[in-house]
Amino acid sequence: MHNLRVDQLRRPNMPIHSIDEDDFEVPTRATQNDRLEVRDLESALRRLPDEQREVLLLVALEELSYGEIAATLGIPVGTVMSRLARGRERLRLLMEDRPSGANLRVVR
Repeated sequence: MHNLRVDQLRRPNMPIHSIDEDDFEVPTRATQNDRLEVRDLESALRRLPDEQREVLLLVALEELSYGEIAATLGIPVGTVMSRLARGRERLRLLMEDRPSGANLRVVR
């Protein structure tokens, strides 16, 4: 911007264009894979043990604290924490093992 301003001062007849928000298109990310990712996540969640899935969903979706979850489920807070840690780890592993969508075979 500094260099542009210096150029404008050197050449006063250089046209100046205002920058309006309407002049630019804001790039948006592609959303084609979102549906597939949600389907894969649902499938992975179904493969979790019930105890891990319920704690994971109470934290992630309901945004409950560990104490609230412990009171709701009637379990100690430490059990909530361990189930959550195990559930997150297992979910991560399940999501990493998911197929890439295309079944490609190696041709020699």
